[in-house]
Amino acid sequence: MMNRRTALGRIILTAIGGGFIFGGYKWYDWHKLPDSAWLIQHKPLLASLADTIIPPTDTPGAGEAKVEEYIIAMIRDCIDRKTGNKFVDGLKELEHYCHSEYSKPFEQLSLADKNKVLDHFEKKARPFNALVGKAESLYLGSPFFATLKKLTVEGYCTSELGATKGLSYLYIPGHFQGCIPLQPGQKSWATR
Repeated sequence: MMNRRTALGRIILTAIGGGFIFGGYKWYDWHKLPDSAWLIQHKPLLASLADTIIPPTDTPGAGEAKVEEYIIAMIRDCIDRKTGNKFVDGLKELEHYCHSEYSKPFEQLSLADKNKVLDHFEKKARPFNALVGKAESLYLGSPFFATLKKLTVEGYCTSELGATKGLSYLYIPGHFQGCIPLQPGQKSWATR
């Protein structure tokens, strides 16, 4: 017959051991290489997300600028592993959310529904204020939606289509002028 102290000791050791195993799994999950093969298979999803964030108007949209290629390259080669893994997990969550809420993939949703989905994930991505938000971003990586928006804008503004057609562009800009007033309706400068 086991006494009470031995039973409590075993319960406590089991709980501590389970905590270490879970913590080790989470540490591995955060620090493994992001699943770039999964990203490549879901290029249409990335293109549709980018095109919803920067849609085509009188200028080309992010889909025409092939921003999804830039996003995949940045996740695979440049961004820290925690943020990259959080990004892939966020895309998987977005895909699951679209199937459960709309019974369709994101690419087949109407523009209004796409915007609702993006609003939902933008609200989820709002970080905590001040020190807690900085610590969360440092130790757990940037939120999925913040990374998506950042990479979409960077990819669009540095693409040839985005820089030449979406922004004002002079091939040879001349000398530097620190402050240039914009004319009404003028695009912001890509080179000045």
